Amino acid sequence: MISVNNLTVSFGGFDLFKDVNFHINDTDRIGLVGKNGAGKSTMLKIIVGINHPTEGTVTLPSGTRIGYLPQQMEHAKDKSVFDETLTAFSELFELHAKIEKISTELATRTDYESNAYNKLIVKLNEYNELVSIEESEPVESQVERVLLGLGFKKEDFARPTREFSQGWNMRIELAKVLLRKPSVILLDEPTNHLDIESIEWFEDYLRDFKGSIILISHDRKFLDNITNRTVEIMCGKIYDYKVSYSKYKILRAERMTQQRAAFENQQRMIDKTEEFIERFRYKATKSNQVQSRIKALEKVERIEIDQEDLSRLAIKFPPAPRSGQVVFKAVDAEIGYPGKVILPAANMVIERGEKVAFVGRNGEGKTTMMRVLCKELFPSSGEATVGFNVDLGYYAQNQEDILNKQDTVFDTLDRIAVGDIRTKLRDILAAFLFKGEDIDKKVAVLSGGERARLAMAKLMLRPHNVLALDEPTNHMDLLSKDIIKQALQAYDGTLVIVSHDRDFLDGLVDKVYEFKDGNVKEHLGGINDFLEKKRLSNMQELERHAPKRENDAQVNAVKGGTSVAKSGSAAVKSEPKLTFQQQKELARVENKKKQRIAKLEEEIAQLEEQMAAIEKELSTDNKPENLMKLSCEYEELKGKLDRKMDEWSSLA
Repeated sequence: MISVNNLTVSFGGFDLFKDVNFHINDTDRIGLVGKNGAGKSTMLKIIVGINHPTEGTVTLPSGTRIGYLPQQMEHAKDKSVFDETLTAFSELFELHAKIEKISTELATRTDYESNAYNKLIVKLNEYNELVSIEESEPVESQVERVLLGLGFKKEDFARPTREFSQGWNMRIELAKVLLRKPSVILLDEPTNHLDIESIEWFEDYLRDFKGSIILISHDRKFLDNITNRTVEIMCGKIYDYKVSYSKYKILRAERMTQQRAAFENQQRMIDKTEEFIERFRYKATKSNQVQSRIKALEKVERIEIDQEDLSRLAIKFPPAPRSGQVVFKAVDAEIGYPGKVILPAANMVIERGEKVAFVGRNGEGKTTMMRVLCKELFPSSGEATVGFNVDLGYYAQNQEDILNKQDTVFDTLDRIAVGDIRTKLRDILAAFLFKGEDIDKKVAVLSGGERARLAMAKLMLRPHNVLALDEPTNHMDLLSKDIIKQALQAYDGTLVIVSHDRDFLDGLVDKVYEFKDGNVKEHLGGINDFLEKKRLSNMQELERHAPKRENDAQVNAVKGGTSVAKSGSAAVKSEPKLTFQQQKELARVENKKKQRIAKLEEEIAQLEEQMAAIEKELSTDNKPENLMKLSCEYEELKGKLDRKMDEWSSLA
């Protein structure tokens, strides 16, 4: 158990934390939440030991191994992806080196009875035991499994890390954290650069992890799927909820209501006390009472509430001018860059009013297709056309980085605003939580989330009828994402969005285009419908490739991964071995099927009992009105029984 004891962190007379205490148990899955600047990342750095508190201590049990993934990090550039990931096993490689050194020394010594020789034997056994624990599976297999799970392809393994973006290098660092097998994992925004498939793999990995987890994330669904405890940092204090994020939101709303009521009551008491003091301060007969109330007022612990949490974005996109029915159409479009084709024959149709998501692994062509939609890129063959009267507003993936960092927040909008909208710039900025002095801040000092909000505000300066948004919610806090989602739901134009945030897409889009292996596939329905279809498709794929039991009469031998039939000498390769994740998924489905079969058998038995009771009643009751009623009930039960039996037969 990790203990945070009386922790205080101060900067220039300002207390970020004040006398904070909490414990991290061995199996806790903690979501660390709070507004931007509350100190979430600082808390992780203090637990790791990178930063040090002004006062207080963090106590870790001996032998605790911490895996830490920060938001920003330096990446190695001189190794291949595979070799860099292998550095996660540096301690294991050192053990191997020690074993080799001791083995060499033992081979040359002859003092078999000496204490020194026996000590070497003991050390060798100790190191071998540690290796057997750490290397239960070949390290190469572990590296391959984790890299594939995080979205790399086998052909990427030999490529140097310098050829990959910062997001892909972050995945390498995440792989190294997981492969070190820590007892505690600290994650600061781990899903920012992961696609949906990688996030789902990562969730499965964390669910099976045996140690404790503390994570900071703006992905509500990720928090709900992983955490069982939520620790909120607010006004320098810790509020500990033993529930997942969604339940925490409910409990927090209740606590904030109580806190505001207590704050208002305290303010009324303070106002009355101060009024009494001012009224009788110079009256001799009341001097004792006045002094008593002054001292009592000094001892009052003032209740604080988080004022910013009461703020709300009030965003409404301008009404969309009418466009043609077909907004964008691609027919057999070959799309890519000089020397590299990404989409050899893409087909899609986006119609007026649709809300469409582009999903798929990074590098599959989602952003490339967005550039075609925005007429920044054109197909080398085939057709890709934008419809009649389309006025497109584009939010690029690096939009917050291409803002002029020397401009102020207000200047950023003022430079491009025209007409009457110039009189509403302060209102627009206030809607995006830029109030008061915030509008005079330089873009250079804004956080990633603030830059993202500012870039989104630019889209409101003109009434676009198509919004193309490429990863708009990266770095945005949960409040900003919620309100922007509501505004996009109310937007009456066409929306095309690239995002890996399942919770943000849920209820927002009604069509999904999946980019995979150079193909673009249309899926009607929302993101949850798409994910359900994907799981079903994956299971069917697994079942098609699952090894089948072969007839003993046909099989003569299975050796070295090759099966040989009796009837001939030709060797046939066996089915490919299932990965751990595939085996786990098959086991889950099989277990679910068994549970359903058991449930059906129970329901069938109950129906048969009810039918037997009616048969007995029919044989003894001769009243016509009762016979009709009992016959109807019997036929209804028989229909239910037939349906249950059909389902049972198909499963069993």
